[in-house]
Amino acid sequence: MQGLLKPGPAARIRSSALILGALLACSQLPVEEPLPAPGEPQLEPAPDAPALDRPNIVFVFTDDHAPHAISAYGSVLNQTPNIDRLAKEGMLFTRTFCGNSLCAPSRATILTGKHSHANGHIDNASVFDGSQVTFPKLLRSAGYQTALVGKWHLKSAPTGFDHWEVLKGQGPYYNPPIRRAEGTEQIEGYTTEILTDLGLDWLRNERDPDKPFMLMLQHKAPHRRWQPGPRELGMYDDVQFPEPSTLFDDYEGRRAAGMQEMTLRDHMSLEYDLKLEDPGGLTEEQLAAWKEIYDPKRAEFEELAPEGDDLLHWKYQRYMQDYLACVEGVDHQLGRVLDYLDESGLAENTVVIYSSDQGFYLGDHGWYDKRWMYEESLRMPFIVRWPGHTPPGSECAALTQNIDFGPTFLDLAGVETPSAMHGVSLKPLLKGDQPADWRKSIYYHYYEYPAVHMVNRHYGVRTERYKLMHFYQLGEWELFDLERDPHELTNRAADPSYAQVRASLEKELLKLQEQYGETDPEGTVDRIYPKAAGAR
Repeated sequence: MQGLLKPGPAARIRSSALILGALLACSQLPVEEPLPAPGEPQLEPAPDAPALDRPNIVFVFTDDHAPHAISAYGSVLNQTPNIDRLAKEGMLFTRTFCGNSLCAPSRATILTGKHSHANGHIDNASVFDGSQVTFPKLLRSAGYQTALVGKWHLKSAPTGFDHWEVLKGQGPYYNPPIRRAEGTEQIEGYTTEILTDLGLDWLRNERDPDKPFMLMLQHKAPHRRWQPGPRELGMYDDVQFPEPSTLFDDYEGRRAAGMQEMTLRDHMSLEYDLKLEDPGGLTEEQLAAWKEIYDPKRAEFEELAPEGDDLLHWKYQRYMQDYLACVEGVDHQLGRVLDYLDESGLAENTVVIYSSDQGFYLGDHGWYDKRWMYEESLRMPFIVRWPGHTPPGSECAALTQNIDFGPTFLDLAGVETPSAMHGVSLKPLLKGDQPADWRKSIYYHYYEYPAVHMVNRHYGVRTERYKLMHFYQLGEWELFDLERDPHELTNRAADPSYAQVRASLEKELLKLQEQYGETDPEGTVDRIYPKAAGAR
Protein backbone atom coordinates (compact mmCIF):
# COMPACT_ATOMS: atom_id res chain seq x y z
CA MET A 1 0.00 0.00 0.00
CA GLN A 2 1.32 3.44 -0.85
CA GLY A 3 1.64 6.17 1.75
CA LEU A 4 -1.30 5.21 3.93
CA LEU A 5 -0.55 7.76 6.62
CA LYS A 6 0.43 10.55 4.24
CA PRO A 7 -2.50 12.69 3.08
CA GLY A 8 -2.92 13.04 -0.63
CA PRO A 9 -5.04 11.93 -3.57
CA ALA A 10 -2.70 9.04 -4.39
CA ALA A 11 -3.09 7.58 -0.94
CA ARG A 12 -6.74 8.09 -0.05
CA ILE A 13 -10.14 7.98 -1.70
CA ARG A 14 -12.16 10.64 -0.03
CA SER A 15 -15.92 10.50 0.03
CA SER A 16 -17.84 13.44 -1.35
CA ALA A 17 -19.39 15.80 1.15
CA LEU A 18 -22.82 14.46 0.29
CA ILE A 19 -21.87 10.82 0.87
CA LEU A 20 -19.96 11.64 4.03
CA GLY A 21 -22.89 13.63 5.30
CA ALA A 22 -25.20 10.70 4.71
CA LEU A 23 -22.84 8.38 6.52
CA LEU A 24 -22.62 10.72 9.45
CA ALA A 25 -26.37 11.17 9.59
CA CYS A 26 -27.42 7.56 9.05
CA SER A 27 -24.64 5.36 10.32
CA GLN A 28 -22.32 7.38 12.54
CA LEU A 29 -21.36 5.34 15.57
CA PRO A 30 -22.04 7.11 18.85
CA VAL A 31 -19.06 8.21 20.86
CA GLU A 32 -20.69 8.00 24.26
CA GLU A 33 -20.23 4.81 26.26
CA PRO A 34 -23.49 3.43 27.64
CA LEU A 35 -23.97 3.15 31.36
CA PRO A 36 -23.34 -0.25 32.94
CA ALA A 37 -26.27 -2.64 32.92
CA PRO A 38 -28.21 -3.09 36.15
CA GLY A 39 -26.27 -5.24 38.55
CA GLU A 40 -22.96 -4.68 36.80
CA PRO A 41 -20.20 -2.88 38.71
CA GLN A 42 -19.64 0.79 37.94
CA LEU A 43 -16.19 1.15 36.44
CA GLU A 44 -14.27 4.15 37.68
CA PRO A 45 -11.02 5.18 36.02
CA ALA A 46 -8.09 4.03 38.11
CA PRO A 47 -5.47 6.56 39.11
CA ASP A 48 -2.38 6.56 36.95
CA ALA A 49 -0.04 3.85 38.14
CA PRO A 50 3.43 2.84 37.03
CA ALA A 51 3.50 0.00 34.55
CA LEU A 52 5.80 -2.02 36.84
CA ASP A 53 5.85 -5.54 35.44
CA ARG A 54 2.39 -5.39 33.96
CA PRO A 55 2.86 -6.57 30.39
CA ASN A 56 1.54 -4.92 27.30
CA ILE A 57 -0.89 -7.05 25.30
CA VAL A 58 -1.13 -7.30 21.50
CA PHE A 59 -4.02 -9.47 20.37
CA VAL A 60 -3.86 -10.26 16.64
CA PHE A 61 -7.18 -11.74 15.62
CA THR A 62 -8.21 -12.99 12.21
CA ASP A 63 -11.50 -14.15 10.75
CA ASP A 64 -12.12 -17.78 9.73
CA HIS A 65 -8.49 -18.89 9.94
CA ALA A 66 -8.59 -22.67 10.36
CA PRO A 67 -5.80 -24.13 12.49
CA HIS A 68 -5.13 -26.69 9.75
CA ALA A 69 -4.04 -23.79 7.54
CA ILE A 70 -1.18 -22.95 9.95
CA SER A 71 2.08 -24.85 9.58
CA ALA A 72 2.69 -24.77 13.34
CA TYR A 73 -0.50 -26.83 13.62
CA GLY A 74 0.73 -29.30 11.01
CA SER A 75 -0.78 -27.82 7.84
CA VAL A 76 -0.11 -29.86 4.70
CA LEU A 77 -1.30 -26.93 2.59
CA ASN A 78 0.85 -23.90 3.40
CA GLN A 79 3.61 -22.34 5.44
CA THR A 80 3.04 -19.55 7.98
CA PRO A 81 6.53 -18.55 9.14
CA ASN A 82 5.54 -15.60 11.32
CA ILE A 83 2.73 -17.41 13.14
CA ASP A 84 5.17 -20.30 13.52
CA ARG A 85 7.69 -17.88 15.01
CA LEU A 86 5.22 -17.08 17.77
CA ALA A 87 4.76 -20.79 18.43
CA LYS A 88 8.52 -21.38 18.56
CA GLU A 89 8.93 -18.51 21.01
CA GLY A 90 5.78 -19.21 23.03
CA MET A 91 3.00 -21.72 23.61
CA LEU A 92 0.68 -23.35 21.09
CA PHE A 93 -2.70 -24.46 22.42
CA THR A 94 -3.94 -27.60 20.65
CA ARG A 95 -7.43 -27.76 22.17
CA THR A 96 -8.90 -24.26 22.09
CA PHE A 97 -12.55 -24.13 21.08
CA CYS A 98 -15.23 -21.53 20.41
CA GLY A 99 -18.63 -21.69 22.09
CA ASN A 100 -20.60 -20.62 18.99
CA SER A 101 -18.80 -20.88 15.64
CA LEU A 102 -19.81 -17.57 14.12
CA CYS A 103 -18.00 -14.26 13.64
CA ALA A 104 -19.90 -11.79 15.83
CA PRO A 105 -20.83 -14.16 18.67
CA SER A 106 -17.22 -15.25 19.08
CA ARG A 107 -16.12 -11.63 19.36
CA ALA A 108 -18.81 -10.86 21.92
CA THR A 109 -17.75 -13.89 23.95
CA ILE A 110 -14.12 -12.78 23.99
CA LEU A 111 -15.06 -9.28 25.12
CA THR A 112 -17.41 -10.41 27.90
CA GLY A 113 -15.96 -13.74 28.97
CA LYS A 114 -19.48 -15.17 28.66
CA HIS A 115 -21.20 -17.66 26.39
CA SER A 116 -23.59 -16.26 23.78
CA HIS A 117 -26.82 -16.81 25.72
CA ALA A 118 -25.44 -14.75 28.63
CA ASN A 119 -24.02 -11.82 26.67
CA GLY A 120 -27.07 -11.70 24.39
CA HIS A 121 -25.14 -11.89 21.12
CA ILE A 122 -26.23 -15.23 19.69
CA ASP A 123 -25.94 -14.56 15.94
CA ASN A 124 -24.65 -12.15 13.32
CA ALA A 125 -27.92 -10.20 13.33
CA SER A 126 -27.66 -9.10 16.95
CA VAL A 127 -26.56 -5.66 18.11
CA PHE A 128 -23.95 -5.96 20.86
CA ASP A 129 -24.96 -4.48 24.20
CA GLY A 130 -22.01 -2.19 24.86
CA SER A 131 -23.15 -1.43 28.40
CA GLN A 132 -21.88 -4.81 29.56
CA VAL A 133 -18.68 -5.20 31.52
CA THR A 134 -15.91 -6.22 29.14
CA PHE A 135 -12.26 -6.95 29.64
CA PRO A 136 -11.15 -3.77 27.74
CA LYS A 137 -13.22 -1.65 30.14
CA LEU A 138 -11.63 -3.33 33.13
CA LEU A 139 -8.12 -2.95 31.72
CA ARG A 140 -8.79 0.69 30.97
CA SER A 141 -10.03 1.34 34.49
CA ALA A 142 -6.83 -0.28 35.78
CA GLY A 143 -4.64 2.19 33.90
CA TYR A 144 -4.14 0.41 30.59
CA GLN A 145 -4.46 2.21 27.29
CA THR A 146 -6.83 0.25 25.10
CA ALA A 147 -7.02 0.35 21.31
CA LEU A 148 -9.09 -1.49 18.72
CA VAL A 149 -8.19 -1.54 15.03
CA GLY A 150 -9.94 -3.61 12.37
CA LYS A 151 -13.01 -5.77 12.17
CA TRP A 152 -15.55 -5.08 14.92
CA HIS A 153 -18.71 -6.55 13.38
CA LEU A 154 -20.88 -5.97 16.46
CA LYS A 155 -22.96 -3.06 15.05
CA SER A 156 -22.98 -0.92 18.21
CA ALA A 157 -20.21 1.57 18.95
CA PRO A 158 -17.03 0.12 20.44
CA THR A 159 -16.85 0.84 24.18
CA GLY A 160 -13.98 0.51 26.59
CA PHE A 161 -11.36 1.78 24.14
CA ASP A 162 -9.25 4.92 24.26
CA HIS A 163 -8.78 4.59 20.52
CA TRP A 164 -10.74 2.75 17.85
CA GLU A 165 -10.69 2.53 14.07
CA VAL A 166 -12.97 -0.17 12.69
CA LEU A 167 -14.24 -1.56 9.41
CA LYS A 168 -17.80 -0.86 8.41
CA GLY A 169 -19.56 -4.19 8.88
CA GLN A 170 -17.57 -7.00 7.30
CA GLY A 171 -15.50 -4.50 5.36
CA PRO A 172 -14.10 -5.07 1.86
CA TYR A 173 -10.69 -6.52 1.01
CA TYR A 174 -9.74 -3.39 -0.93
CA ASN A 175 -10.15 0.34 -0.21
CA PRO A 176 -12.06 0.00 3.09
CA PRO A 177 -14.14 2.69 4.77
CA ILE A 178 -12.63 3.13 8.25
CA ARG A 179 -14.98 4.34 10.98
CA ARG A 180 -13.69 6.45 13.83
CA ALA A 181 -15.43 8.49 16.49
CA GLU A 182 -14.87 11.55 14.30
CA GLY A 183 -16.36 10.07 11.13
CA THR A 184 -15.71 7.69 8.26
CA GLU A 185 -12.85 7.80 5.76
CA GLN A 186 -12.19 5.49 2.82
CA ILE A 187 -8.54 4.55 2.41
CA GLU A 188 -6.99 3.21 -0.75
CA GLY A 189 -5.09 -0.03 -0.51
CA TYR A 190 -5.36 -3.61 0.69
CA THR A 191 -7.27 -3.97 3.94
CA THR A 192 -4.91 -6.39 5.73
CA GLU A 193 -2.02 -4.00 5.15
CA ILE A 194 -4.04 -0.90 5.96
CA LEU A 195 -5.15 -2.27 9.32
CA THR A 196 -1.60 -3.22 10.20
CA ASP A 197 -0.43 0.29 9.27
CA LEU A 198 -3.10 1.82 11.48
CA GLY A 199 -2.19 -0.43 14.40
CA LEU A 200 1.50 0.31 14.04
CA ASP A 201 0.81 4.02 13.76
CA TRP A 202 -1.03 3.92 17.08
CA LEU A 203 1.83 2.03 18.71
CA ARG A 204 4.45 4.42 17.33
CA ASN A 205 2.77 7.78 17.54
CA GLU A 206 -0.42 7.88 19.58
CA ARG A 207 -0.10 5.84 22.76
CA ASP A 208 1.35 7.13 26.02
CA PRO A 209 4.76 5.43 26.38
CA ASP A 210 4.51 5.64 30.18
CA LYS A 211 1.44 3.39 30.39
CA PRO A 212 0.89 -0.27 29.60
CA PHE A 213 -1.31 -0.91 26.58
CA MET A 214 -3.64 -3.44 25.04
CA LEU A 215 -4.05 -3.42 21.24
CA MET A 216 -6.66 -5.56 19.51
CA LEU A 217 -5.61 -5.78 15.84
CA GLN A 218 -8.47 -7.61 14.13
CA HIS A 219 -8.26 -8.55 10.45
CA LYS A 220 -11.01 -9.30 7.98
CA ALA A 221 -8.90 -11.94 6.25
CA PRO A 222 -9.24 -14.78 5.45
CA HIS A 223 -13.03 -14.34 5.47
CA ARG A 224 -15.13 -15.07 2.39
CA ARG A 225 -14.77 -13.99 -0.52
CA TRP A 226 -11.05 -14.58 -0.18
CA GLN A 227 -9.54 -11.77 -2.25
CA PRO A 228 -5.73 -11.86 -2.12
CA GLY A 229 -3.72 -8.66 -1.90
CA PRO A 230 -1.43 -7.33 -4.64
CA ARG A 231 1.59 -9.00 -3.03
CA GLU A 232 -0.09 -12.41 -2.93
CA LEU A 233 -2.02 -12.43 -6.21
CA GLY A 234 -1.39 -15.69 -8.06
CA MET A 235 1.17 -16.99 -5.58
CA TYR A 236 -0.39 -20.48 -5.48
CA ASP A 237 -1.42 -20.78 -9.13
CA ASP A 238 1.11 -23.55 -9.82
CA VAL A 239 0.41 -25.51 -6.61
CA GLN A 240 -1.72 -28.66 -6.58
CA PHE A 241 -3.18 -28.94 -3.09
CA PRO A 242 -3.95 -32.31 -1.48
CA GLU A 243 -7.67 -32.84 -1.06
CA PRO A 244 -9.16 -33.63 2.35
CA SER A 245 -10.20 -37.26 2.79
CA THR A 246 -13.78 -36.17 3.51
CA LEU A 247 -14.25 -33.98 0.42
CA PHE A 248 -16.82 -36.46 -0.92
CA ASP A 249 -18.55 -37.09 2.43
CA ASP A 250 -22.06 -38.54 1.95
CA TYR A 251 -23.25 -37.59 5.51
CA GLU A 252 -24.52 -41.10 6.21
CA GLY A 253 -26.01 -41.33 9.71
CA ARG A 254 -25.81 -37.57 10.18
CA ARG A 255 -29.12 -36.14 9.02
CA ALA A 256 -28.42 -32.50 9.94
CA ALA A 257 -25.10 -32.56 8.07
CA GLY A 258 -26.94 -33.47 4.89
CA MET A 259 -29.44 -30.61 5.18
CA GLN A 260 -27.06 -27.63 4.97
CA GLU A 261 -26.36 -25.22 2.11
CA MET A 262 -22.58 -24.87 2.26
CA THR A 263 -21.04 -27.44 -0.07
CA LEU A 264 -18.38 -26.62 -2.61
CA ARG A 265 -20.26 -28.78 -5.09
CA ASP A 266 -23.67 -27.09 -4.93
CA HIS A 267 -23.37 -23.80 -3.07
CA MET A 268 -19.95 -22.23 -3.66
CA SER A 269 -20.47 -19.58 -6.34
CA LEU A 270 -18.33 -19.68 -9.46
CA GLU A 271 -18.84 -15.96 -10.05
CA TYR A 272 -18.72 -14.54 -6.53
CA ASP A 273 -16.51 -16.96 -4.60
CA LEU A 274 -14.28 -18.29 -7.36
CA LYS A 275 -13.79 -15.04 -9.26
CA LEU A 276 -15.28 -15.75 -12.67
CA GLU A 277 -16.51 -12.18 -12.28
CA ASP A 278 -14.23 -9.30 -11.30
CA PRO A 279 -14.89 -7.76 -7.89
CA GLY A 280 -16.20 -4.23 -7.61
CA GLY A 281 -14.67 -1.36 -5.67
CA LEU A 282 -11.16 -1.57 -7.16
CA THR A 283 -9.16 1.32 -8.57
CA GLU A 284 -8.08 1.14 -12.22
CA GLU A 285 -4.58 0.08 -11.15
CA GLN A 286 -5.89 -2.58 -8.77
CA LEU A 287 -8.32 -3.93 -11.35
CA ALA A 288 -5.58 -4.16 -13.97
CA ALA A 289 -3.38 -6.17 -11.61
CA TRP A 290 -6.36 -8.36 -10.72
CA LYS A 291 -7.30 -9.06 -14.34
CA GLU A 292 -3.72 -9.94 -15.21
CA ILE A 293 -3.98 -12.87 -12.81
CA TYR A 294 -7.63 -13.89 -13.10
CA ASP A 295 -8.45 -13.39 -16.79
CA PRO A 296 -6.22 -16.32 -17.87
CA LYS A 297 -7.81 -18.49 -15.17
CA ARG A 298 -11.26 -17.56 -16.42
CA ALA A 299 -10.33 -18.41 -20.00
CA GLU A 300 -8.87 -21.75 -18.94
CA PHE A 301 -12.03 -22.61 -17.02
CA GLU A 302 -14.24 -21.78 -19.98
CA GLU A 303 -12.10 -23.99 -22.20
CA LEU A 304 -12.12 -26.92 -19.76
CA ALA A 305 -15.83 -26.54 -18.88
CA PRO A 306 -15.55 -29.07 -16.02
CA GLU A 307 -18.65 -30.83 -14.73
CA GLY A 308 -19.57 -33.20 -11.91
CA ASP A 309 -16.62 -34.44 -9.84
CA ASP A 310 -14.18 -32.67 -12.14
CA LEU A 311 -15.87 -29.37 -11.30
CA LEU A 312 -15.63 -30.14 -7.57
CA HIS A 313 -11.90 -30.86 -7.91
CA TRP A 314 -11.47 -27.57 -9.79
CA LYS A 315 -13.48 -25.61 -7.22
CA TYR A 316 -11.40 -26.98 -4.36
CA GLN A 317 -8.11 -25.98 -5.98
CA ARG A 318 -9.32 -22.46 -6.81
CA TYR A 319 -10.73 -22.07 -3.28
CA MET A 320 -7.42 -23.05 -1.70
CA GLN A 321 -5.42 -20.77 -3.99
CA ASP A 322 -7.38 -17.74 -2.85
CA TYR A 323 -7.98 -18.63 0.80
CA LEU A 324 -4.34 -19.51 1.47
CA ALA A 325 -3.12 -16.39 -0.34
CA CYS A 326 -5.23 -14.35 2.10
CA VAL A 327 -3.63 -16.30 4.96
CA GLU A 328 -0.20 -15.47 3.56
CA GLY A 329 -1.14 -11.79 3.68
CA VAL A 330 -2.11 -12.05 7.33
CA ASP A 331 1.09 -13.92 8.19
CA HIS A 332 3.24 -11.33 6.43
CA GLN A 333 1.58 -8.45 8.28
CA LEU A 334 2.00 -10.25 11.60
CA GLY A 335 5.72 -10.33 10.82
CA ARG A 336 5.71 -6.54 10.53
CA VAL A 337 4.14 -6.25 13.99
CA LEU A 338 6.66 -8.66 15.53
CA ASP A 339 9.53 -6.82 13.87
CA TYR A 340 8.31 -3.49 15.23
CA LEU A 341 8.04 -4.88 18.76
CA ASP A 342 11.64 -6.11 18.50
CA GLU A 343 12.99 -2.88 17.01
CA SER A 344 11.20 -0.67 19.55
CA GLY A 345 12.31 -2.69 22.57
CA LEU A 346 8.70 -3.50 23.46
CA ALA A 347 8.87 -7.22 22.77
CA GLU A 348 10.41 -8.15 26.12
CA ASN A 349 7.39 -6.94 28.09
CA THR A 350 4.62 -7.57 25.56
CA VAL A 351 2.36 -10.60 25.42
CA VAL A 352 1.50 -11.38 21.79
CA ILE A 353 -1.48 -13.57 21.00
CA TYR A 354 -2.53 -14.93 17.64
CA SER A 355 -6.03 -16.35 17.25
CA SER A 356 -9.10 -16.41 15.03
CA ASP A 357 -12.81 -16.25 15.80
CA GLN A 358 -13.35 -19.91 14.90
CA GLY A 359 -12.11 -22.60 12.56
CA PHE A 360 -13.25 -23.12 8.98
CA TYR A 361 -13.93 -25.89 6.48
CA LEU A 362 -11.28 -26.20 3.79
CA GLY A 363 -13.22 -28.71 1.74
CA ASP A 364 -13.57 -30.94 4.82
CA HIS A 365 -16.90 -32.80 4.57
CA GLY A 366 -17.27 -31.11 1.20
CA TRP A 367 -17.81 -27.74 2.89
CA TYR A 368 -16.66 -24.17 3.30
CA ASP A 369 -17.79 -21.80 6.13
CA LYS A 370 -18.13 -22.76 9.83
CA ARG A 371 -21.12 -22.92 12.30
CA TRP A 372 -21.00 -26.61 13.21
CA MET A 373 -19.68 -28.22 16.37
CA TYR A 374 -17.61 -30.56 14.22
CA GLU A 375 -13.89 -30.22 14.87
CA GLU A 376 -12.83 -28.16 11.86
CA SER A 377 -15.05 -25.21 12.81
CA LEU A 378 -15.03 -25.77 16.58
CA ARG A 379 -11.27 -25.45 16.92
CA MET A 380 -9.56 -22.07 17.16
CA PRO A 381 -5.88 -21.31 16.70
CA PHE A 382 -4.47 -19.89 19.92
CA ILE A 383 -0.77 -19.11 20.25
CA VAL A 384 0.75 -16.98 23.02
CA ARG A 385 4.22 -15.56 23.42
CA TRP A 386 4.98 -14.19 26.90
CA PRO A 387 8.73 -13.62 27.14
CA GLY A 388 10.33 -14.85 30.34
CA HIS A 389 7.21 -16.72 31.45
CA THR A 390 5.91 -19.05 28.74
CA PRO A 391 8.31 -21.90 27.85
CA PRO A 392 9.43 -21.38 24.23
CA GLY A 393 8.24 -24.02 21.80
CA SER A 394 5.76 -25.49 24.28
CA GLU A 395 2.32 -26.96 23.66
CA CYS A 396 -0.75 -27.12 25.87
CA ALA A 397 -3.46 -29.75 25.36
CA ALA A 398 -5.78 -28.55 28.14
CA LEU A 399 -9.39 -27.89 27.12
CA THR A 400 -9.68 -24.13 26.67
CA GLN A 401 -12.32 -21.83 25.15
CA ASN A 402 -12.78 -18.29 23.94
CA ILE A 403 -14.63 -17.54 27.19
CA ASP A 404 -11.14 -17.75 28.76
CA PHE A 405 -9.47 -15.04 26.70
CA GLY A 406 -10.81 -12.04 28.62
CA PRO A 407 -10.10 -13.50 32.08
CA THR A 408 -6.58 -14.32 30.89
CA PHE A 409 -5.89 -10.78 29.71
CA LEU A 410 -7.19 -9.44 33.00
CA ASP A 411 -5.04 -11.83 35.03
CA LEU A 412 -1.94 -10.92 33.03
CA ALA A 413 -2.61 -7.29 33.95
CA GLY A 414 -3.22 -8.07 37.63
CA VAL A 415 -6.94 -7.27 37.36
CA GLU A 416 -9.51 -9.41 39.15
CA THR A 417 -11.91 -11.35 36.91
CA PRO A 418 -15.59 -10.64 37.65
CA SER A 419 -17.42 -13.67 38.99
CA ALA A 420 -20.08 -13.26 36.28
CA MET A 421 -17.59 -14.22 33.58
CA HIS A 422 -17.82 -17.86 32.54
CA GLY A 423 -14.19 -18.24 31.59
CA VAL A 424 -11.09 -18.77 33.69
CA SER A 425 -7.57 -17.43 33.34
CA LEU A 426 -5.09 -19.41 31.29
CA LYS A 427 -2.17 -17.79 33.10
CA PRO A 428 -1.24 -20.96 35.03
CA LEU A 429 -1.17 -22.91 31.76
CA LEU A 430 1.03 -20.26 30.19
CA LYS A 431 3.54 -20.84 32.95
CA GLY A 432 3.50 -24.57 32.30
CA ASP A 433 1.22 -25.52 35.21
CA GLN A 434 -2.17 -27.19 34.77
CA PRO A 435 -4.37 -26.99 37.88
CA ALA A 436 -5.62 -30.37 39.09
CA ASP A 437 -9.21 -29.18 38.87
CA TRP A 438 -8.98 -27.95 35.26
CA ARG A 439 -12.15 -28.43 33.20
CA LYS A 440 -12.85 -31.82 31.67
CA SER A 441 -15.39 -30.64 29.09
CA ILE A 442 -16.49 -27.63 27.03
CA TYR A 443 -19.95 -26.34 26.09
CA TYR A 444 -21.24 -25.29 22.68
CA HIS A 445 -24.46 -23.81 21.29
CA TYR A 446 -25.16 -22.59 17.74
CA TYR A 447 -28.41 -20.62 17.20
CA GLU A 448 -28.52 -18.96 13.77
CA TYR A 449 -31.23 -20.91 11.94
CA PRO A 450 -32.94 -20.45 9.58
CA ALA A 451 -30.23 -18.36 7.97
CA VAL A 452 -27.45 -18.43 5.41
CA HIS A 453 -26.05 -21.96 4.97
CA MET A 454 -29.04 -23.46 6.82
CA VAL A 455 -27.14 -25.14 9.64
CA ASN A 456 -29.62 -26.40 12.22
CA ARG A 457 -29.47 -25.16 15.81
CA HIS A 458 -27.57 -27.49 18.08
CA TYR A 459 -25.84 -27.63 21.42
CA GLY A 460 -23.37 -30.09 22.79
CA VAL A 461 -20.49 -31.12 25.00
CA ARG A 462 -16.95 -32.13 24.11
CA THR A 463 -14.55 -33.96 26.38
CA GLU A 464 -11.01 -35.05 25.65
CA ARG A 465 -12.27 -38.13 23.78
CA TYR A 466 -15.98 -37.80 23.07
CA LYS A 467 -18.47 -35.35 21.63
CA LEU A 468 -22.26 -35.32 22.02
CA MET A 469 -24.42 -32.98 19.91
CA HIS A 470 -28.17 -32.39 20.03
CA PHE A 471 -29.95 -30.99 16.96
CA TYR A 472 -32.99 -30.23 19.03
CA GLN A 473 -35.31 -28.94 16.32
CA LEU A 474 -34.81 -32.23 14.49
CA GLY A 475 -34.85 -34.44 17.58
CA GLU A 476 -31.48 -35.84 16.45
CA TRP A 477 -28.44 -36.75 18.56
CA GLU A 478 -24.90 -37.36 17.35
CA LEU A 479 -22.10 -38.95 19.36
CA PHE A 480 -18.53 -39.32 18.18
CA ASP A 481 -15.53 -41.19 19.53
CA LEU A 482 -12.81 -38.72 18.53
CA GLU A 483 -10.02 -41.13 19.33
CA ARG A 484 -11.29 -43.80 16.92
CA ASP A 485 -13.12 -41.48 14.52
CA PRO A 486 -11.28 -38.14 14.33
CA HIS A 487 -13.16 -37.09 11.17
CA GLU A 488 -16.56 -37.64 12.86
CA LEU A 489 -18.02 -39.90 10.21
CA THR A 490 -19.70 -42.54 12.39
CA ASN A 491 -22.54 -41.44 14.63
CA ARG A 492 -22.58 -43.64 17.76
CA ALA A 493 -25.63 -42.04 19.41
CA ALA A 494 -27.77 -45.15 18.89
CA ASP A 495 -24.94 -47.67 19.27
CA PRO A 496 -25.64 -49.90 22.32
CA SER A 497 -21.93 -50.29 22.97
CA TYR A 498 -21.77 -46.52 23.60
CA ALA A 499 -24.90 -46.30 25.78
CA GLN A 500 -22.92 -45.73 28.96
CA VAL A 501 -20.76 -43.11 27.27
CA ARG A 502 -23.84 -41.29 26.00
CA ALA A 503 -25.50 -41.32 29.42
CA SER A 504 -22.36 -39.85 30.97
CA LEU A 505 -22.16 -37.15 28.29
CA GLU A 506 -25.82 -36.23 28.68
CA LYS A 507 -25.22 -35.80 32.40
CA GLU A 508 -22.16 -33.65 31.72
CA LEU A 509 -24.11 -31.55 29.23
CA LEU A 510 -26.83 -30.82 31.78
CA LYS A 511 -24.17 -29.92 34.33
CA LEU A 512 -22.59 -27.39 31.95
CA GLN A 513 -25.95 -25.85 31.07
CA GLU A 514 -26.65 -25.42 34.77
CA GLN A 515 -23.16 -24.04 35.40
CA TYR A 516 -23.44 -21.44 32.64
CA GLY A 517 -27.09 -20.58 33.27
CA GLU A 518 -28.65 -21.91 30.08
CA THR A 519 -31.17 -24.19 31.72
CA ASP A 520 -33.72 -23.68 28.92
CA PRO A 521 -31.38 -23.90 25.91
CA GLU A 522 -34.13 -24.50 23.39
CA GLY A 523 -35.84 -21.26 24.49
CA THR A 524 -32.82 -18.96 24.21
CA VAL A 525 -33.64 -17.64 20.72
CA ASP A 526 -37.18 -16.75 21.77
CA ARG A 527 -35.82 -15.04 24.88
CA ILE A 528 -33.33 -12.95 22.88
CA TYR A 529 -35.86 -12.17 20.13
CA PRO A 530 -39.24 -12.16 21.88
CA LYS A 531 -41.04 -10.25 19.12
CA ALA A 532 -39.82 -12.68 16.47
CA ALA A 533 -40.44 -15.82 18.48
CA GLY A 534 -42.71 -17.32 15.87
CA ALA A 535 -40.51 -16.39 12.94
CA ARG A 536 -37.02 -17.50 13.93
